[in-house]
Amino acid sequence: MKLMCALLLVSAVALAQGSGAANVTKAPISFDKAAMDTTANPCQDFYQFTCGGWRKANPIPSDKARYGRFDELREYNLSVLHAILDDLSKPGHKFTGPNAALDKKVGEFYGACMDEAKVDADGAKPIQSELVKIAMISNKQELIAELAHLHRMGIGAGFRFGISPDLHDASMNIAGVGDGGFSLPDRDYYLASTPRMVETRQKYLEHMKTMLGLLGEKPEQAQADATTIMDFETKFAEASMDRVLMRDPKNRDHKMTVAELAQLAPSFDFNLYFTGAGSAKFADLNVANPEYMKKFDVLVNSTPLDTWKSYLKWRVLRSRANLLSKPFVEEAFAFNGKYMSGQKEMEARWKRCTSLTDQSLGEALGPLYVAKAFPPSAKKRMDELVLQIETSMDKDIQQLEWMSPETKVAAKGKLDKISNKIGYPAKWKDYSSVKINRNDLLGNVQAATWFEVKRNLDKLGQKVDKSEWGMTPPTVNAYYNPSNNNINFPAGILQPPFFSDAADDAVNYGAIGVVIGHELTHGFDDQGRKFDGDGNLVNWWGPKDGPEFEKRAQCVVDEYSSFSPVEGTNLKGKLTLGENTADNGGLKLAYMALMRNIGADAEKKTDGFTPAQRLFIGFAQVWCENVTDQRARELALTDPHSPGRFRVIGTVRNSPQFRQAFQCKEGDAMAPANSCSVW
Repeated sequence: MKLMCALLLVSAVALAQGSGAANVTKAPISFDKAAMDTTANPCQDFYQFTCGGWRKANPIPSDKARYGRFDELREYNLSVLHAILDDLSKPGHKFTGPNAALDKKVGEFYGACMDEAKVDADGAKPIQSELVKIAMISNKQELIAELAHLHRMGIGAGFRFGISPDLHDASMNIAGVGDGGFSLPDRDYYLASTPRMVETRQKYLEHMKTMLGLLGEKPEQAQADATTIMDFETKFAEASMDRVLMRDPKNRDHKMTVAELAQLAPSFDFNLYFTGAGSAKFADLNVANPEYMKKFDVLVNSTPLDTWKSYLKWRVLRSRANLLSKPFVEEAFAFNGKYMSGQKEMEARWKRCTSLTDQSLGEALGPLYVAKAFPPSAKKRMDELVLQIETSMDKDIQQLEWMSPETKVAAKGKLDKISNKIGYPAKWKDYSSVKINRNDLLGNVQAATWFEVKRNLDKLGQKVDKSEWGMTPPTVNAYYNPSNNNINFPAGILQPPFFSDAADDAVNYGAIGVVIGHELTHGFDDQGRKFDGDGNLVNWWGPKDGPEFEKRAQCVVDEYSSFSPVEGTNLKGKLTLGENTADNGGLKLAYMALMRNIGADAEKKTDGFTPAQRLFIGFAQVWCENVTDQRARELALTDPHSPGRFRVIGTVRNSPQFRQAFQCKEGDAMAPANSCSVW
């Protein structure tokens, strides 16, 4: 139930076939003049002006559905990690030093993943014991026990259970249950009647039939099971809360006793489930969506066990398919990659094994990455940049005309309590309990998964550790955590084109400076503003300030709802409101910081551009991207982030400073008569 406002959502890993040499690819660069299309008018299409050259020179690779500067940096980071892992996994590698045992685990995990011949020889055997357990379920108690067991393995089914900060006492961790149970990206994939969604459901049925056939089911049985699973997952979708409604923390705030939860779902023995899931006893929890639990209870009480067994079998197969032999991997990719996203071919196996190692043992691999990619000097400069952007946020709050003095004091108090985490954890996770076997890929993944599940369960009733990270050091992303009231920047994003020790301040402020401002602004967006400086869900706004915020936020909703990334599809302005607010606020804060520190060099040109112009170009160029139509449609429906083009255009359209820097006239496409401003 953890809520994080991330700069960019990252898709799940799927293993692929093939291998590659451990060569480090060319690093991206900051402020790339070759990426620009200077024939375009910046006041008419700033995205084309800044990214036209890059987009032309970087068509979507065959192993991607979307390719942008994030992906460019991710590819570089993967190659750095690959060089490390390739060395650690070599037979006969001598492990020395204080971290020898940990390095060996990392190398053996990666080596097991890269042993394609062993994985192919095993076929579906790694999941057979679990499938047998499911097939032997004979009553409701055994069903509950199996659901608990699957959740311990990190396999979602039916609903979600986990430990996270109490919404009303963010210093303490509390248990929580929430919606879960369907496999497609969003409930609308089951419920919407558009031609694309109707087609997707048919393709999904065919995909399930093929996958079940690979397990040995005869065509007639596989078809019947696929239909049963589709009907059952549709019921979960119907019961689930719309993701736009889910954005409001008040809609997820329902603290109650375990006894009260039992009244919502009397047919499901939650005490049996909690024990089976590995949880200690507790009295209170948060139920994110009580209506869902009521409908879940109906499904428990009215659905035949055979339907549950078919569904659980599919959930196991779906979650583990990419860890099995080539036929399963290829069919999973055919649906999830080719059909759903428009990706032409799978990534090389070394890339996916590298990603899987990072995801599974990220804070064991992380120190090795940091040693190569993030020197102390970079951390020091980032600390300075964060301080400058926070100073801008302070000044921005004080000069807001629409906010009352009392609420400004509260906002300043929250800002002062925001803590910053830069690069990597102060204390690394202890993986000594994780057993890794060079010959057991699935077993290794399950061992790492159970380590994380148990680590989460052990937080129950404990004080929140705000020093904990939600991303691994090599991750190309950043996030704000409203319950912890902190901003987090992994070392993976503190590289060009986002940040460079060699780049001038204007470019760094435009790229990573805007990212810093983006994450700070999340603390005051439509979600973050509902939490106070201690991370509690508290209304600290004056009676007139809330409506004033909502009025300005609605302007942003309307603006971005008018953007269409692909024909026939518009963005959901309410879904993307938080990220759009953060983009607009982040750019403003970065500009303020640069102008405050640039002094007499404000008009000095470099590469033909003033510092202000370089800031805006530096900002825009981190969002250069190309994306397939299929992926664009899916993201428009499910992603709280706008596509790169509209993150740039929507933001500069609202910036008076941009108009001044490029001398745009009112009425130009990038300078509309009516613009939006929240922070």
